[in-house]
Amino acid sequence: MPTVQVEQVLVVPTSAFRECGYFQGFCADTEKYLSTLLDSQLTRYLPRDQMEEDPSFKQLIPYCVFRYTEPDDSVHLFQYTRGSGQGEARLHAKKSVGIGGHISTLDESADSAYEQGMQRELDEELIIETAFESACVGLINDDDNPVGKVHLGVVHLLDVVGPEVRARENDLVNSGFQSISEIMNEIDNFETWSQICLRALFG
Repeated sequence: MPTVQVEQVLVVPTSAFRECGYFQGFCADTEKYLSTLLDSQLTRYLPRDQMEEDPSFKQLIPYCVFRYTEPDDSVHLFQYTRGSGQGEARLHAKKSVGIGGHISTLDESADSAYEQGMQRELDEELIIETAFESACVGLINDDDNPVGKVHLGVVHLLDVVGPEVRARENDLVNSGFQSISEIMNEIDNFETWSQICLRALFG
């Protein structure tokens, strides 16, 4: 019987994150952290199943938020509900404004495994038929729950020219752009990272 290959994901020691300056919630000072946390001398690829239960490491996760501004200047964000086929079972049925996932050994042959992994996740999950500009705007750390203890989010805000963004994966349910006001009215239905991100950037 063939051995199932275990996914190897990019991680950094939690101690390295803490040495940069511990925070809980959202931090906009990306330069302070990323030069250290993406240093190839610190990062490594370890089995995902083990890392999901090991808070001594943080899995680095690009978390991409798509923003569309209407001609009348009203702001809309791409949002969806996580289906049962999404990778993290603990987040199923939660709403989200973040697109992204783990950086894995699939990406390490590129000049920047992080950038390659982010683009791969976008290509896997979305069909994007509009131009956009991307900026890294912050980090999310949430040690108040088991998922957050083993992940660190890197938030990228993608400003799209038009709303031509749609789900490629069936597990991105009820997806589409929604106004900030509508999203904030139901913020309690969103996963914790989205709540943190929404309050920090749009609250």
